[in-house]
Amino acid sequence: MKKVILKKGRESSVERFHPWIFSGAVGKVTGNPCEGEVVSIYSHDGTLLGCGHYQIGSIAVRILSFESEEIDSSFWKERIEAACHLRTTASLTEDNSGTDCYRLIHGEGDNLPGLIVDIYRNVAVLQAHSAGMFIAREKIAMALKEVLGRKIDAIYDKSAATAPFKAGLELNNGYLYCREGAKYNGQTGEEIVHENGNLFHVNWIEGQKTGFFLDQRDNRELVKRYSRGKRVLNLFCYTGGFSVYALSGGAASVDSVDSSAKAIELTEKNIALNGFGEKAHNSFCCDAIDYLHKSEPGKYDLIVVDPPAFAKHRDAINNALRAYKRLNAAAIEKVAPGGIIFTYSCSQAIDKQSFALAVFSAAAIAGRRVKIIHRLTQPADHPVNIYHPEGEYLKGLALYIE
Repeated sequence: MKKVILKKGRESSVERFHPWIFSGAVGKVTGNPCEGEVVSIYSHDGTLLGCGHYQIGSIAVRILSFESEEIDSSFWKERIEAACHLRTTASLTEDNSGTDCYRLIHGEGDNLPGLIVDIYRNVAVLQAHSAGMFIAREKIAMALKEVLGRKIDAIYDKSAATAPFKAGLELNNGYLYCREGAKYNGQTGEEIVHENGNLFHVNWIEGQKTGFFLDQRDNRELVKRYSRGKRVLNLFCYTGGFSVYALSGGAASVDSVDSSAKAIELTEKNIALNGFGEKAHNSFCCDAIDYLHKSEPGKYDLIVVDPPAFAKHRDAINNALRAYKRLNAAAIEKVAPGGIIFTYSCSQAIDKQSFALAVFSAAAIAGRRVKIIHRLTQPADHPVNIYHPEGEYLKGLALYIE
């Protein structure tokens, strides 16, 4: 096997089971591996540390195993079975759970760095975020079929926009598997799914990410708990998830705002799908921040602030923190006395302490009394590897504003 040999003193993170090896820690590469190939990892003195996918960039290796292990069909099957067991433990695979969409594989959190697999009823949607996982996608699909059996009708690969490499391979989305007689084909990628008993349209071919933002499931349920009788504003609404939950929780009214016309159309479809009338819901296709600035103070009792990632890389952190501060200051200024704000950051480059500090600064700018009533994160099907704290990408706060 081709080798990556670390510089002296740079093996400590691997010995602590961190799954990334950065390019600056690499002393020598032997065998001329191609991007995405499996390589063995050695310390400078020749001690075997594990194996992983080689790639070109700041992360040189994504570690698959901290042992000498063959990355074969048995490896994929074992890792997928372990991921399934976690979801079963979290009661997500039970037929009576009221939820039939969840994340089955969450990259480093499931010891499969660079791989995402989401389940939408009987369809698995795969996204490779590394060259190695993209190259292995057919083997992964075979293992998914073997582990999930008759529970799965189709496996769709949606890696064209996420596999960050230039290995000369064609990046085309498409089905890796479709059971004979299943309704899915090259043109069909839409399903109605259940989440905590609520209904949502999902399109894994045309939608963002794999089709739905599964990571806010528990947080949407919390919003539902606080919504009874409230006038709710859902900013950056996308599919209208928080809007549906607020209405199901008895909100007096819900306004959904997004700059995307497609997002507004999808929100309205989901509102109608759940049987809520137009009287209780209004949608606005406009810039969310502009809408908030133009709103009357005290118009809303509950505001959801769930923007897209403001910082997709470390160079953007300072600008992102300023944006979070301005956005949250405006929300804190406008919410009614005794109101609640649910505010989030999904930027992996922003840690939870930095985000909390940005919200603290926003509260100081607004000059109101603010209390934290919940600290929010991602659900159990988005587990965080304890040796990889960077995996805790979703962070949020529920604020009570006097």
